[in-house]
Amino acid sequence: MKKQSLRKLDIVVISDVHLGTYGCHARELVNYLRSIKPKTIILNGDFIDMWQFNKRYWPKSHMKVVRHIMKWISKGVKVWYVTGNHDEVLRRFEGFKMGSFTIVNKLVLDLDNNEKAWIFHGDVFDVTMRHSKWLARTGAVGYDALILLNRFVNYLSEKVFKKGKLSLSKKIKNSVKKAVSYINDFEQTAADIGIIHGYNYVICGHIHHPQMREVQSSKGNIMYLNSGDWIENLTTLEYVNGKWGIYCYSEESMSDMALEEEELSCNELFENMVKEFDQLKAV
Repeated sequence: MKKQSLRKLDIVVISDVHLGTYGCHARELVNYLRSIKPKTIILNGDFIDMWQFNKRYWPKSHMKVVRHIMKWISKGVKVWYVTGNHDEVLRRFEGFKMGSFTIVNKLVLDLDNNEKAWIFHGDVFDVTMRHSKWLARTGAVGYDALILLNRFVNYLSEKVFKKGKLSLSKKIKNSVKKAVSYINDFEQTAADIGIIHGYNYVICGHIHHPQMREVQSSKGNIMYLNSGDWIENLTTLEYVNGKWGIYCYSEESMSDMALEEEELSCNELFENMVKEFDQLKAV
């Protein structure tokens, strides 16, 4: 198998990886990381899911993600860790530096052509996070269980029925008007505040909804960007030659690279589902 040449990127923004959960697509993320050569990496919140972290579940693929990031740090690649709600325990360490690695709660980045990007996770806009954190935590466990069930359904759909994948959570989000309205309100609020502060870009995560669009108001305009996630969408934001773009992972794009692990068997998926639902009972 021929070795794929690395894509050189100026900035990569990755959010909502949720390492330590069954829904995390760590194997795919490792393949993606091995395909790029970035100058700056921004982990925009919920990189490790400390809400649901369980020492009994930490697969090799999850450790390989951490090791790859550490390898970049050892080589001097700038890595910004922007804290999110699932890793909020790290917010007390804002300003911590280790070599080229820095923990921050928000970040203003200077780009080409004197442009500025305001980067933060986005949970500050979440009313549930501010007033009913226990409800948010319970919902996170339920969401992880839904994603796990989705992976099992997709396994049957592809391997048994020879059909394509589907996203249960996306269908639920798209069919519930309140969910659609929340996403729109989130994007508009982030954009409005960015415009007031005179930024050219506002970059968020949190809502697992990859997006790149210009938002206009009476006070100006701004480009709103969201890096998506590595649970459902498997997307990142990439900045190269002064332009932003959304990268969406696919097995076809990694066809020249060796995969890190084999796909989980049907039995293994079922066993993981049983473990996850056992944990749900304990909540």
